[in-house]
Amino acid sequence: MTHDEYADRCEELFAVGGFTQVRKLCEAGLEELGPDPVLYRWLGLAHAAEDEDDHDAEAEKAYEAGLAQWPDDLGLLVSYLELCLRADSWTYPGRSGRAVVLKERIAVLAPAGSPEAARVEDALGWAGRGYWQDVRERTATVRAERAALASHSAEVAEALERGGQAPAHPEDLRAAEVAAALELLAGPWRAPLRLMVRHRVAAYVTTFVLALVTNKALVLSGTVSYSVWGWIWYVPLLLADGKLRLARRVARQRVIAAMEARHAETAASAG
Repeated sequence: MTHDEYADRCEELFAVGGFTQVRKLCEAGLEELGPDPVLYRWLGLAHAAEDEDDHDAEAEKAYEAGLAQWPDDLGLLVSYLELCLRADSWTYPGRSGRAVVLKERIAVLAPAGSPEAARVEDALGWAGRGYWQDVRERTATVRAERAALASHSAEVAEALERGGQAPAHPEDLRAAEVAAALELLAGPWRAPLRLMVRHRVAAYVTTFVLALVTNKALVLSGTVSYSVWGWIWYVPLLLADGKLRLARRVARQRVIAAMEARHAETAASAG
């Protein structure tokens, strides 16, 4: 394969969260074909995406290895800048401090209005946020995740209403998520969970009312002076949502496996 082919496969896998697979591809490409700035950048991004200290250190090594040979590569410079801006200045003062030098170098190479300059501005805006901006960002992230789960639940509900799902391409992530959910919700013992998924809004409203009524009844009966026992009604809903979250993880792994199988088949036919 060529460097470009390796890079294309990295982009595909990165888009569906196959960070481990991207790292393996980059390492294989660098070993087979030699150094390449794009593969070094994908290797760094695949480490940085894990959002862990050890992976951040490996991402930094990848960026530095690439920049040692291509010091003016904007892809590497901007990706490295993003990593440095996210570094804790107390724990990693060296990495954090390198952001100033990288920003100055990028300003020389990337004129105003270029895509790289826009990425720098976005990264600097992220790094300059205050406490309340961080809170708002985390809140927005949680809301987005809830919205994605609600959308997934609606698609699963539609499939349950139809009695199944139409065949889909194995690399269709949304279809794979629905298929995995149907499998995890199958069986007579999971009928209540399927009912909750099919009528998600009604289930949440009913559960909220039951929780309030239960807590009120326990207090009025004199059994307790303050009750939170009514919230136990939420357990089935949490189980249903847990199945949906698990289905999304399972689907992601299946799509990644399908992509890897296609890549292997293409490599075999080319050989």
